[in-house]
Amino acid sequence: MIRRTAGILLGVLVALLPLAALAQTGHDRPGPHGAAAEEYSALPKPGEKIPLGPEHYFVYGFDRAPRLGPLIVKVQVFTKSGKPDTTFTVQAEADMPSMRGAHATGFKEFKVSNRGDYVLPVTLVMPGQWEIRFIFLKSGKPLLRGRHAFSI
Repeated sequence: MIRRTAGILLGVLVALLPLAALAQTGHDRPGPHGAAAEEYSALPKPGEKIPLGPEHYFVYGFDRAPRLGPLIVKVQVFTKSGKPDTTFTVQAEADMPSMRGAHATGFKEFKVSNRGDYVLPVTLVMPGQWEIRFIFLKSGKPLLRGRHAFSI
């Protein structure tokens, strides 16, 4: 009887280990390219010019004030002289820092619109504190990791 009970408990433990690994959330959950949340610098508010390497800058924003439901995140990248540049790869993830991973969109790549804007639809599913984490890559190498926090 004891041997059978021990076998059942061992089976339950083995079955639950993958769930325990999934439950590990928090700011140490890495994004693409192995970066933990602390490695994402806080970005200025939407609409401001933000340096992107020595020769570029970018501006980001939303199609409307963030609220529940679908939202379009828009990024524009420019050379120092002000010419649009679409040679970057831009990725982002929306998530709730207090429940890291529970409502995460996962990192998705922005699409380039006909106007030369990088656009990414995200869906905000509950009220609270949210964060958009951005990664800008050039030739496959990360140049900048930034985050923007907001409430809905």
